[in-house]
Amino acid sequence: MEDRVILVDIDGHMTGTMEKMAAHEAGVLHRAFSVFVFNSNGQLLLQQRAFEKYHSGGTWTNTCCSHPRPGEKTADAAHRRLMEEMGMKCDIREYFHFIYRHEFSNGLIEHEYDHVFIGYSDQIPIPDNAEVADFRYTDTEDLKGDIVNDPDSFSPWLRICLDRVTAIVKQRSTEGIN
Repeated sequence: MEDRVILVDIDGHMTGTMEKMAAHEAGVLHRAFSVFVFNSNGQLLLQQRAFEKYHSGGTWTNTCCSHPRPGEKTADAAHRRLMEEMGMKCDIREYFHFIYRHEFSNGLIEHEYDHVFIGYSDQIPIPDNAEVADFRYTDTEDLKGDIVNDPDSFSPWLRICLDRVTAIVKQRSTEGIN
């Protein structure tokens, strides 16, 4: 089965579909999502992408990320991939989206309309080794320092949206909401 992504305009409206690798070779704007799961200690669950991934192999990133399939709701895809990549279920909620474009050294281009989901869980992940090389929980302030010291060890989309995610989590914590 061909792996396709949903093409979108800058307002997030679907304009068509395209084979996933072709979209990344052409740098066409498409729908994606990023899931950030925090534990009860306020630590973010990071994954290290499998070294064999088509781009960003071995980099540390948010809990999981991917693309919804044509006809699939983005929230459903986020739940599906959280189970497929990290072997866990978690209540998640979409908080914002952003558009970014990044060219990788292997010639592929991420140009994504990225929906950002945040959730809370103390469940221990059981990652799929084909997707995830390693995982760890980390304090977000420590993570920000690590990113400053070694930005290439972290995915570009994590570096772009981490401040906004941590602001939301801090606000929710201040309000006593998890």
